[in-house]
Amino acid sequence: MTTAPLAFLKGHGTENDFVIVPDPDNAVALPASVVARICDRRAGIGGDGLLHVVRSAAHPEARGMAGEAEWFMDYRNADGSVAEMCGNGVRVFARYLERAGHATAGDVAVATRGGVKRVHLAKNGDVTVSMGRARLPEDGVTVGVGDRRWPARNVNMGNPHAVAFVEDLAHAGDLFTEPAYTPAGVYPDGVNIEFAADRGPRHLAMRVHERGAAETRSCGTGACAVAVAAARRDGADPALTGAPVTYTVDVLGGTLVITEHPDGEIEMTGPAVVVAEGHIDPAWLTDIETTSV
Repeated sequence: MTTAPLAFLKGHGTENDFVIVPDPDNAVALPASVVARICDRRAGIGGDGLLHVVRSAAHPEARGMAGEAEWFMDYRNADGSVAEMCGNGVRVFARYLERAGHATAGDVAVATRGGVKRVHLAKNGDVTVSMGRARLPEDGVTVGVGDRRWPARNVNMGNPHAVAFVEDLAHAGDLFTEPAYTPAGVYPDGVNIEFAADRGPRHLAMRVHERGAAETRSCGTGACAVAVAAARRDGADPALTGAPVTYTVDVLGGTLVITEHPDGEIEMTGPAVVVAEGHIDPAWLTDIETTSV
């Protein structure tokens, strides 16, 4: 793969953690087997996913967005699979751009497979990202854990979600394995499944099984999906009322604030930090490449 040490950083957003691989010219090959080993919490660095930092103009999937966003978040799940978007990942990605001198406090655009996302880096450490608009497919979905079944709201935030409202988050089980859902055909590429419980007026707590990563401490797109599903359940639709609606969503790793505006745009605010940086031994990468064939 490479004969030179591979630079990396480690960061998290509400404890949704990522390995960051800076690669402006898209020169580093990252097959799924390598990403999975890097994200392995025992044999590798460990992370819920990998943020491959590439100039948009250098990546075939992002060249069309290069005029709007200089940098592309080539996001990979912990199992090495490619994903459209990651809300916490975008915030950590923007924090890295600031740290590396590619962005300053204020607004920055980030290209993703889910489109260009607008990010605001506040001086207090919070990062706000414009997550785009939610789509609410009409397909009915049922989610199940053990003997329990719940109707779930189908929400697409650039990636697919099924949101089930429960009385007790413990009902979600261990979330090591993916909860059952039907009909399977609604999500041909898999789905992120959120379990949400009310904590107060416009205040919820959630747990999530992310496709390709199992349970994570936080999921930004999932928190947005939960807020939108709760708003519709509660009879709130900013497009109809002309007033924004805000929900606080507690995740295992902290708290996110989600606001849906009358034009449909959803903003998510929360902390994002980079905690370490270093280099991966090229011999270890070669060993992964060899043993995974």
